[in-house]
Amino acid sequence: MAEEIWMLQTKRADFGAIAERFGIDPVTARVIRNRGIEGMENIERYLYGNLDGLYSPWLLKDMKPAVEILRQKITAGKRIRIVGDYDIDGVCSTYILYTALRRLGAEADYAIPDRIKDGYGINESIIREAHEDGIDTILTCDNGISAFSQISLAKEFGMTVIVTDHHEVPLDAEAEVIPPADAVVNPKQRDCRYPFPEICGAVVAYKLVEALYEEYGIAREEWLDMLEFAAIATVGDVMRLQDENRIIVKYGLRRMAETKNLGLKKLAEKNNLDLSTITAYHIGFVIGPCLNAGGRLQTAKLALSMLLAETEDEAEALAQELKSLNDMRKDMTEQWTAEAKLLADTRYRDDKVLVVFLPECHESLAGIIAGRLREYCQKPALVLTRGEEAVKGSGRSIEAYHMFKKLSEVKELLLKFGGHPMAAGLSLLEENIEPFRKALNENSGLTEEDFKAKVWIDVPMPIDYIKERLVEELKILEPFGQGNEKPLFAQKGVRIRSCRVIGKNKNVVKMVLEGQGGRAMDGMLFTDGLAFEEERNGRRMLDIVYYPEINEYNGSRNIQVVIRRYRFC
Repeated sequence: MAEEIWMLQTKRADFGAIAERFGIDPVTARVIRNRGIEGMENIERYLYGNLDGLYSPWLLKDMKPAVEILRQKITAGKRIRIVGDYDIDGVCSTYILYTALRRLGAEADYAIPDRIKDGYGINESIIREAHEDGIDTILTCDNGISAFSQISLAKEFGMTVIVTDHHEVPLDAEAEVIPPADAVVNPKQRDCRYPFPEICGAVVAYKLVEALYEEYGIAREEWLDMLEFAAIATVGDVMRLQDENRIIVKYGLRRMAETKNLGLKKLAEKNNLDLSTITAYHIGFVIGPCLNAGGRLQTAKLALSMLLAETEDEAEALAQELKSLNDMRKDMTEQWTAEAKLLADTRYRDDKVLVVFLPECHESLAGIIAGRLREYCQKPALVLTRGEEAVKGSGRSIEAYHMFKKLSEVKELLLKFGGHPMAAGLSLLEENIEPFRKALNENSGLTEEDFKAKVWIDVPMPIDYIKERLVEELKILEPFGQGNEKPLFAQKGVRIRSCRVIGKNKNVVKMVLEGQGGRAMDGMLFTDGLAFEEERNGRRMLDIVYYPEINEYNGSRNIQVVIRRYRFC
């Protein structure tokens, strides 16, 4: 396990003035400032922003020509093919566009690449197939910005192409390389004046539908009916939950409680979720993985078919299949993560950059396992698997290691690679694995300090300070997720009055804690209970990092703290 450093957030502001202006506790004011929110206007938007605060779709570059082209094609009865992607963002983007185009009477269908056979995004075989099928217009979503040669081929065939995407625009000597499409809607383009470019592919698609519906005079409520899918994709694609994304997720989750979508209802049922209390956590760790499971182990068309299902029986069967696939994916992930950790602890213990080859592991799991390995060791981790034609891999990095740049330094050993500072994908010949591992380690530039995981504490707060009003007030900071993490508080020298291990698997430690003011409070720690008791060895004093919550049981309510980190003192 990686060593941890507990760090205190030190952003400054007049917390008393913020608290007074918005009628909140100074603790809450500090948490908001720690999330990078500055200025009274931005704080008000963070706390009370609503759907009226969403940015106009017409601010996106090429939105007007995209809408005009689609109107012409729909009127002329031309065939339109949506080309999505196999992950949750691609599936939700395709669903949004396909549902909207059908509503407008378009001759539309869709294609989603196969993760293993086709790889990410639109490829030449998809273009050729569309041409053979007599498709007039290709509309991409969540891909296309880097498909210069593929879109050039479509243009040679005389097809119209509209790209909607949110990925980084490729550069050639600092100049943007924009594909030769008839319209390119992507907020990451330098000359796009959209105020918040950090939206996912499904939100770009959602904006296109907003503009189309506006042009066709369709009621705003019909556009809002698809908000939940923009929200699901935003969380599932791990976008920053700030600015517009926060509003989309906040209100999208509310609409999920009353969803009309049979597939979503059935998927929630299969996972014992109550849609009336759905949170971003449930999307990220339950709904999202199920929607992704089809694309990982079979085909993403399963998830799309479930969302499009028109009968209860069809929706139920597809939801069950996705749930079963996700359960299988979880078992496979646990098995191969354990294998990867064992190799990291033994064979590669001294490596600064972990390159772990799991030849029999399903290639779609490499990224998940790399992420688990990165968390376990606090080191950059690349997990390689044996593909049909070459070894394929995915990497997950730490803040101190720019993975894409480091892969660029050893590109002569790779067949193909791509990514960004924190994650990457690659392929290489099997005989190059060991030279690749050695080269990355020889030039890692990492020090022992880089391998210490940083735990950021929002406020040092004695448990004696916690009141039910504050716990309830912290809920206004939701939804929590990437860029708007759940707050963490800390106190030194908390006394353990009593302690017992509970749960069928002995994985919960229930304590009664005593703060320095003498107040008793329940504490819950989710860990290997027997290992905790062995480590405790009768000791009574703890430093804790925690989050407070209300525990409701048999009609009574009491405050408890969920302990996220601890150390004996």
